[in-house]
Amino acid sequence: MKHNLITSSITTFLLIVGAATTSNAVANDKTIQANDFIELFGKLGGQHPGYRKAHAKGLCASGTFLPAPSKYFTGSQLLSNGELPVTMRFSVGGSNPNSDEKSPGARGMGMQIQLPNGSLHTFTGNNFPVFAGKDPETFYGFLSTLIPDENGKSDPAKTMAYIKQHPSVQANALWNKTAKTAASFANTEFFGLHTFYFEQTNGQKTKFRWHIEPSLGVKTLEKSEADKMPTEFLVDTFAKQLKNETISFTIMASLGEAQDSDIDPSQQWPSERPQVALGKVTIKTSGGEACKNINFDPNVISAGFTPSADPVLKMRSQAYAISFGKRLSGQ
Repeated sequence: MKHNLITSSITTFLLIVGAATTSNAVANDKTIQANDFIELFGKLGGQHPGYRKAHAKGLCASGTFLPAPSKYFTGSQLLSNGELPVTMRFSVGGSNPNSDEKSPGARGMGMQIQLPNGSLHTFTGNNFPVFAGKDPETFYGFLSTLIPDENGKSDPAKTMAYIKQHPSVQANALWNKTAKTAASFANTEFFGLHTFYFEQTNGQKTKFRWHIEPSLGVKTLEKSEADKMPTEFLVDTFAKQLKNETISFTIMASLGEAQDSDIDPSQQWPSERPQVALGKVTIKTSGGEACKNINFDPNVISAGFTPSADPVLKMRSQAYAISFGKRLSGQ
C-alpha cells in the first residue's frame, strides 16, 4: 500500500469522525470516549496546541449565498430569504498546520450561512465521495493499525489486512490510492457524505445528500506538476483566481430513494439520482481570521432540516465541541 493511502485515510477520519462520546466501541476492553480519539490523533499526527485537531491548515473566505428555491424544499427559511452572508473555510487534511500542500489526498470545506433571524446553517464536506467506514467502530479499528511502534514505524501489512477484512473501508481506500493533488480550493468538488431530511410545509419529507460543484471546474495536478509547486501555494493561487475570475460554487442536493442508505456514509448513492440546485455561493474575499472562532458543526442546521441517524454524523457535534474548546484554550 502506498504511503499516501495511509496518510489520506488518517486525514479522512480526522475531519469527519473526530471523536465519539456515545459510541459502544470497545478496544482493549475499554469503552471508547471522545478524548480517546483526541489522544489518538496526537499519536498519529503530532501535538499542535491552539490548532484544530483535524485539518489544521486552512484558508478562510467570505461571500454570499443566493438560494435556488425548489419544490422539494418548500418552506425552507434557508431558501426563502434571498441573498445571505457566508463564511467558508477550506483546508488541507491532517493535524499538522505546516503540512505539504503538494501531497495528494484529503481537502476539506466548512461553510456557515447566517439567516436573518440569527440562526445558522452549516455545510461541511470533503473532496472524496465516500467515507472510509460504515461507522465509528470500524474507523477506530482502522486507525489502531496505523499507530507506530516504539521505533516510529507502522505496519502497512496490518493496515492492508484490516482494509481487506472490512469492506466498508475499501471504496475510500481505492479513492485515496488514485487521488491527485488539488490544483486549488476553487477547483475542488466537495461532498457532504451524510444524509439529511427536510420536512416540507405539506408534511412530505425530502431525503437528500449534498455536494458542491466549483464553477471553475475540477482541476488536479499530476505528480510531475505538483513536484514543481512550492510547499505552500493554495492561499496565493486562490487569491490570484479571486482577483482575475469569479469563484463560485453550486450547492447540489441528490434526492435519495427508499433503498438508499441514510446511515452508512461509506455507501455512495447511484449517480442517476435526481439532482436539485439549492443555491450558489460566490466568494468575495479570502484570508483573515474570521474562521478562527467558528465551529463548523454539520449538525447546526436551519429550521425544517434534520440530520439522519448516521452514527458518524451523530457523534460529530460532541467531537467538534471538544476540539473547539481545546483550540480556544490553547491546547
